[in-house]
Amino acid sequence: MSQESPRELLDQILQQPDNDERPSKSQLKREMQALQTLGEQIIAMTPGERARFPLSDDMLAAVEETSRIRSHEGRRRHMQYIGKLMRREDLAAIRAIHDEIEQETLRRDHAFHRLEKWRDRLVDEGDAAVEAFVADYPHADRQALRQLIRNAQRERAQDKPPASSRKLFKLIRDTAGL
Repeated sequence: MSQESPRELLDQILQQPDNDERPSKSQLKREMQALQTLGEQIIAMTPGERARFPLSDDMLAAVEETSRIRSHEGRRRHMQYIGKLMRREDLAAIRAIHDEIEQETLRRDHAFHRLEKWRDRLVDEGDAAVEAFVADYPHADRQALRQLIRNAQRERAQDKPPASSRKLFKLIRDTAGL
């Protein structure tokens, strides 16, 4: 028996033909669990991201109420209620926005990884890397960049906390416009 991800189960729910054959009790449980998982992911999002979803007033109220529930059992029951409410929502639209938000998050994560690689390269290689960075970002402040690189190299050599390395990353991030 293979374990299906909540995403695959939601795909199955959305693609099910309307026929007279009833789904099995196990299939209904899997579908409910997938809807609960989607509800949990929506709850975990920031209010700005959550506002993008076409959710009903009942669903929005239930999502807001989740933060007030402290009891483990109460939260578990509330998540079941969220799953029940999710059945009434426009799953295709919710899924499309959820996928869009996930893609934005991936792009942002990749951009931050690129900037981290730039920071490491600048600290490791020094002036050669500065020239390459300035070629990619001509509006970069060379003087501040070189000063932070020297400080970061000194901190690394003395096994000090990487304060200048963090400042260098912030400068790189601001220069790149992220």
